[in-house]
Amino acid sequence: MKFSARARTDLAGYLWISPWILGFLLFMLLPVGLSAYYSLTDYPVLEAPIYVGFDNYARMWREPDFRDAALRTLLYAAAVVPLCTILALVLAALLCAGRRLTGFLRAAIFLPTLVPMVAAGMVWMWLLNGGYGLINQSLALFGIQGPNWLGDGPMVLCSLIIIAVWGVGHSVVIYEAAMREVPVSLYEAAALDGMGPVARFWHVTLPMISPAILFNVVTLMIGSLQLFGMPAVLSKSNEGADPKAFTFYTNEMFNQAFLNGQMGYASAMAWVQLLFVLALTGFTFAISGRLVHYRGG
Repeated sequence: MKFSARARTDLAGYLWISPWILGFLLFMLLPVGLSAYYSLTDYPVLEAPIYVGFDNYARMWREPDFRDAALRTLLYAAAVVPLCTILALVLAALLCAGRRLTGFLRAAIFLPTLVPMVAAGMVWMWLLNGGYGLINQSLALFGIQGPNWLGDGPMVLCSLIIIAVWGVGHSVVIYEAAMREVPVSLYEAAALDGMGPVARFWHVTLPMISPAILFNVVTLMIGSLQLFGMPAVLSKSNEGADPKAFTFYTNEMFNQAFLNGQMGYASAMAWVQLLFVLALTGFTFAISGRLVHYRGG
């Protein structure tokens, strides 16, 4: 059987990419399909799954732990997304101003993003320790009694928000690069119109870097709604603290799957999370149509 030159070329191409196709089918598509099936079953992992329909989805709204974890995650995302966006924009604008020590400041801002999560968690455990942590000891020098950062429920949420704000380096780098691509002629025209620095930033810089803002907001929103690692690390060092204060949506999903053996229920939680993130991302793109300015080629 003879093949044409085009067919042989196509076959060679498919053979070259076959490892990636196989990997996608085995490690992405198959798990997604299985999780969709498991979400409709009672699956205790060590026994065969039993089909229960949409009972797992209905169960979520009856579970106080699910509601608490979902609300805690939404509060975290609602605080982190705007705070990190505003701070990253301000820092990027200051770096673009070209002041002294710009290179050092850029490295200092980006360095936290390179620290492994567990190592960063260990450092923050020391900083936020209610008894001998550096932050509370510093406050004590001024006669201020520091809070129990990792012991009280509301302070745990505040602590995690502070840690998230500390890691804005990636966003700052993207914003700074976008700001440096804004044509100087636009700033010159705005200056001729009598605009001050703040007005130029609001009316020129922000519209021109709006695609970068949209990208960072979407990625930050998705990451915030999937928070897992830092609460899991910090919770291990606080034996007496309320474990529910460190339980966010993904932590609750992990606990149900691997601690309680409720893989079907956890799969349903995963699908609710996926659909919610997709809907929120789609809504964000929909309302960004009039706010994002895309430059032509």
